[in-house]
Amino acid sequence: MTLEPLPETDLTRHRRLREQGSLDRADLDAILDAGFVCHLGVVVEGRPLVVPTVYGRDERRLYLHGSVASRSLAGGMPVCVTVTHVDGLVLARSVFEHGVNYRSAMIHGEARKVTDPGEKAEGLRRLTEHATPGQWSYARQPDRKELAATTLLALSLEEASVKIRTGPPGDGDGPDAELGLWAGTLPLTSVWGTPVPDPPLPPDMPVPEHIARRGGTRHG
Repeated sequence: MTLEPLPETDLTRHRRLREQGSLDRADLDAILDAGFVCHLGVVVEGRPLVVPTVYGRDERRLYLHGSVASRSLAGGMPVCVTVTHVDGLVLARSVFEHGVNYRSAMIHGEARKVTDPGEKAEGLRRLTEHATPGQWSYARQPDRKELAATTLLALSLEEASVKIRTGPPGDGDGPDAELGLWAGTLPLTSVWGTPVPDPPLPPDMPVPEHIARRGGTRHG
């Protein structure tokens, strides 16, 4: 199935480095699926706040959660959520041409506080499974008191801006190429380590398969 491209709006139009911009929804989905931490930007009492938090998603919405006491999760106000992956440094022959290989997404919209119990449970399930697939059905799920203490926001994925930068430095065919300096990229990767058990656990308790199999695999 061919997905409709992301719409261009005043907030999502690429004004600089347009060649790095993408309107492909598949690129947005890939960036969101590769991570699990986002930064929520919101204005609270006239001051900007940028809050790191975990997220999950379905085909149309991004879900964010936190404490009911959090001022940034009041809902009903414009927000901007960003997800960024750094894939490496771009080291050119001149400092001016240095850069970063990256994948980023910015989602704009009005965050809606989720109050329906069914949607709230489903949103938290997606959030948990996004970070650690298999964990929702393995661990004890939240009870009524814990759900009441948790705020869940839903944000439409309809208004989003995507940018991706890949490849080597851009000065290989310019005057600085005659300087005789090394140039290239320095890749950056993140890898999940070996699971570390909670000290009170019995020493012979095995690590659940859905957790153990992620050890040594690449994140992002």
